[in-house]
Amino acid sequence: MKRTLAISFAVLSAALGLARAADPVPPEQFDKLLALIKPQTGEEKWQQIPWMVDLWAARKKAAAEGKPILLWEMDGHPLACT
Repeated sequence: MKRTLAISFAVLSAALGLARAADPVPPEQFDKLLALIKPQTGEEKWQQIPWMVDLWAARKKAAAEGKPILLWEMDGHPLACT
């Protein structure tokens, strides 16, 4: 939840920063913009997956169950994936 909130805040800040560079967001449109940016219910289904952080344990479990492994790997800071 904290991570989702941090990402939402970062996206909103970026959107407001870009909007500030062009034209300010009128106060009456702020709620509409926030609703557009904020993740909706059911959009973050990847968070419901029981991810494993130990690759070796995941490999052994996948082999035992005859299933493939999905490796989700990123380099750098999660809010500025490099």
